[in-house]
Amino acid sequence: MSKLRRCSISLGLIQFLQRNMLREIENVVLFPGQSSSRSRWTFVQVRHKSGGGGWRPKKKVYHRVHELDKAIDLMKKPSLILQLKSIIQAQKHGSLLLRDLEKHVGFVHKWNLMAAIEKYPTIFYVGGGNKEPPFVMLTEKAKKIVAEEGEATESMEPILVKNLRKLLMISIDCRVPLEKVEFIQSAMGLPQNFKSTLIPKYPEFFSLKVINGKVNLVLENWDSSLAITAREDSLSREGVLEPIGDRKRVRITKDGNFLGRNAFKISFPPGFRPNASYLEEFQKWQKMEFPSPYLNARRFDAADPKARKRVVAVLHELLSLTMERRVTCAQLDAFHSEYLLPSRLILCLIKHQGIFYITNKGARGTVFLKEAYAGSNLIEKGPLLLFHDRFVALCGRREVSLSNEMQPSSFIS
Repeated sequence: MSKLRRCSISLGLIQFLQRNMLREIENVVLFPGQSSSRSRWTFVQVRHKSGGGGWRPKKKVYHRVHELDKAIDLMKKPSLILQLKSIIQAQKHGSLLLRDLEKHVGFVHKWNLMAAIEKYPTIFYVGGGNKEPPFVMLTEKAKKIVAEEGEATESMEPILVKNLRKLLMISIDCRVPLEKVEFIQSAMGLPQNFKSTLIPKYPEFFSLKVINGKVNLVLENWDSSLAITAREDSLSREGVLEPIGDRKRVRITKDGNFLGRNAFKISFPPGFRPNASYLEEFQKWQKMEFPSPYLNARRFDAADPKARKRVVAVLHELLSLTMERRVTCAQLDAFHSEYLLPSRLILCLIKHQGIFYITNKGARGTVFLKEAYAGSNLIEKGPLLLFHDRFVALCGRREVSLSNEMQPSSFIS
């Protein structure tokens, strides 16, 4: 066999293997941030049925939103500062020996916090030397701001109680395993010791019960006044009501938005150009009625288009219950059984990229509620986030917030 023929056979074998490997991929999702060669978009690979009866992979474009990618980067510095503040506050005398830092955060992360201590002397004071081991504590300026934290925490409590009740009301059995609540407690703004402080304080709302060998957080009573979604509340405040009787037909705009009780706020990503037929179908979807997320999911057929739209509303409401209107993909995925979420949850989020955005910036994938952000900034902030902004501003970071004029009471229904 000639050398040329051997090379030809080898090349053909490689191409054959590549084609077969590609056919075996059922779903490959490449999130924004994974592709260095494409700055504005990336591919999502899903399988579509071909005319020959088999399955063929087809690439779909998933557009990047750089402002929301940037939001992850903007939180890196504040998260370090706030983490170190919490560690120092937890110490008996309000100071931490530098040699003990590794015990709290591990060897690798210790160096990130050491760099923050050195970089922000307006927040962290380093003392010791000679015979005294070096330690770190908060500066006097930082202590004055920290004195306001108690007021912010007190203002947050009714918001947290309300959101926790709503979280349980959406679930199919009005209960959620405690370990899953603990998994998202930071995203919801719950204190570290909420199990021993917040839950026993409101026995009329919550109880802890062992069910199937697991401790569950159980809703004690149903409150119909809370069964109103953040989407409905926003439409109500904006005065958007479903028209009654005959009126002129309202066409959907090119940005996908439609005035109506059943519509979602849409923000198509840059570079996404819907054609007329897409907008026509999307208008039908926006106008389509759907059951409330607070109705039991078992009552509906998952294949019904109205039930599928209800799933979008459930995801929207779950994100609305978090402090920053975003959660990690793992946190959202943890609630599959409690809310009967679709098995292909990522594809559902990608399909509705005008409502949600997924980024892989940072260590973990994150899902954003797009309407809650203006550029990289969260529009509405609760008392605790406003306190965090003031504390972090001590390092010279300019506070950028569109919600500084909002009163904390606007977050309590």
